[in-house]
Amino acid sequence: MDYQLGLGISQDHLDLADSVARFARRHLPPESARTAVARTESGAGEGLPDCWSDLAAQGLLGLHVGEIHGGSGAGLLECAVVLEVMGRHLGAGVFTPTVLAAAVLAADGGKAAAEYLPGLVDGSEPGTVALTEAFTGTIDSDGALTISGRVAAVGGQAARVLLARVDTDAGHLWAAVPTDRLHVRIATSIDVTRSTALCTADTLVVPPAHVLEHIADDRVAALAAVVLGAEAVGVASWCVATATEYAGVRVQFGRPIGQFQGVKHRCAQAVIALEQARAAVWDAARALDADDDTANYAAAVARSIAPDAAVAAARDAMQVLGGIGYTWEHDAHLYYRRAVTLRGLLGRSRDCAAEVARLALAGQRRAVGYELPADAETYRRQVRSALTEIAALDEREQLRRLGDDGWVMPFLAPPSGRRADPVEQVVIAEEIARARITVPQLGLATWLLPSIAEHGTEQQRIDLVAPTLRGEIIWCQMFSEPGAGSDLAALRTEAVKVAGGWRVNGQKIWTSLGFIADWGVLLARTNPNVPKHQGITYFVVDMSSPGIDARALREASGGAMFAEIFLDDVFIPDSGVIGAVDSGWQVARGTLSHERVALGKGTPLNANVDDLLGFIATRDIDDVPLDRVGEIVADNQTLLLLNGRTVLKQLHGAEVGAIGNIAKYLNMRIGQQIADLCHAELGPAGGYEEATPQSHTWIEKTISARPSTVYGGTTEIQLNVIAERILGLPRDP
Repeated sequence: MDYQLGLGISQDHLDLADSVARFARRHLPPESARTAVARTESGAGEGLPDCWSDLAAQGLLGLHVGEIHGGSGAGLLECAVVLEVMGRHLGAGVFTPTVLAAAVLAADGGKAAAEYLPGLVDGSEPGTVALTEAFTGTIDSDGALTISGRVAAVGGQAARVLLARVDTDAGHLWAAVPTDRLHVRIATSIDVTRSTALCTADTLVVPPAHVLEHIADDRVAALAAVVLGAEAVGVASWCVATATEYAGVRVQFGRPIGQFQGVKHRCAQAVIALEQARAAVWDAARALDADDDTANYAAAVARSIAPDAAVAAARDAMQVLGGIGYTWEHDAHLYYRRAVTLRGLLGRSRDCAAEVARLALAGQRRAVGYELPADAETYRRQVRSALTEIAALDEREQLRRLGDDGWVMPFLAPPSGRRADPVEQVVIAEEIARARITVPQLGLATWLLPSIAEHGTEQQRIDLVAPTLRGEIIWCQMFSEPGAGSDLAALRTEAVKVAGGWRVNGQKIWTSLGFIADWGVLLARTNPNVPKHQGITYFVVDMSSPGIDARALREASGGAMFAEIFLDDVFIPDSGVIGAVDSGWQVARGTLSHERVALGKGTPLNANVDDLLGFIATRDIDDVPLDRVGEIVADNQTLLLLNGRTVLKQLHGAEVGAIGNIAKYLNMRIGQQIADLCHAELGPAGGYEEATPQSHTWIEKTISARPSTVYGGTTEIQLNVIAERILGLPRDP
């Protein structure tokens, strides 16, 4: 996957990002950032980048501004797509501040917008916004505003107009002020590629036409979260790409450092944070474009996630680069400086996270919606008609019809499914929910069945797939062994060919529901004389077969979900082979990919955000760590967004790759974090179950959450997969 172009999903957005990337490579090479640094160090001042007129001519300054003011009439989302790409280049100076100023004025839509937007769009009047400080002011009887005080504004030296908050006795308001009427002094900024100007007003009169009447603080903050957040995503993208490229070629101890797990995991963590930031900013832009009631919530999530992701990615890049990453000559510190500046402009991390928590506790939640093509409505009517008929049946007959008619796994080929494409799958899911139909709970079969349906025989589909889809068979998965957990190819269970079938001997461990399952899938070695990934066969086995001893494993929680399975001369007929003999590894890889995607969508056994918010609602709000609550809520929101973006990419026919591994990683981590936080907040009452009504719940959840980062592929394995499959880092030999 190309991490230079990632925020957009639709082909139009991908084409836009590609076009801007080509523009930036021509006009904003790495030397442009050094030119900006040289200007700063010489005291010559920031000035406008050499390509400023080209930026305006390309329409990039007013992409999000209405045509009536000279803009392109697109949306904030298109603007964010551009800003991510531009964020990878540090030489564009006042570009981002000007785009933000235009966004604020366009959102206000008043007289100041009519006066200043044309100049912002055509580049003749660059602008900026003071986000962190405010003037003080008074309003006279004629509506004139007199302001005094000092504010700091990034890019203020090159700006011709400043948008600033003014605190008056009547409340907060925003005003547009020409910078030539202010005393402007350049501060010593941590970002040496873009100036910070200290703008002072001394009883300056602002006419009523320059007062923004229709914009509030929260909308300015939301717009800043998208505009600056999108630039932060671009910064993080450059850092991830730079660190990854270096890790792939830098050799130490005879190996590329990207093979070392410590380096590999650092890069993987960075790309996880990058994808979260992309998802959060993308969603906030969509919410603001739609003027959705949840726009402030979406923006708060973006503000909480994106700047910290950029700072972390820059730190990680400098760490991977080693000594060279801390030299003045390397650009890594310039991106770090930009990242920490953006974080400061958007507010303290803990304050941003606490705002997410407050909004969530007030009932703000946000789901990903899907815009389907118009012809989907014809299909929807067909689906609705069929499901309405099924909904009228009794429960038992409903389950039979759902399974036999292909509604449970509609992406499978008939007769198991309906060969539904991504659009049709979304329609079916929506209509099942609308009809209030409960589909069979398949458990582990959710990711086992596709492999059996794809690689199995017609008879296997009749005997096993069809009844499973009706909810009649419970499955277990016998992959892991005492000496072969995540390294499945190291398995030692053997299957020897005999007349009519195979004799299997060995032991399996961590088999979910193995002690109650009707059928299981089994990996066994059928050829010991070939490399370990070969010579493995994928079997299905009746769990009531003689020689199978399934023993429930009592876990740390005191309960039992797993089993250890002993196989002593178990006979599996030839009809139990799925796919070709000795080709089970290929079948198993399909099963594992289904598993990763399924678990990434949520695990019912884990504590979830509803549990967290319900717990916090029972506590004294002044006595809970709202910032930590907000961090978890924001992480969970990005998990939902990543899953939604994956669906949208499928709807657009795009390759989703290993993004499911990122979702799974987040899901595993979030459940544990929720359980840990809530249990810790109990204090001494978390020590014994009878202490409070909540004690039993959170004692159980915090202990039972521990294995979620182990089963189905450990956290460390997930990070390896992310680093190797998404970033292309070399595999450990």
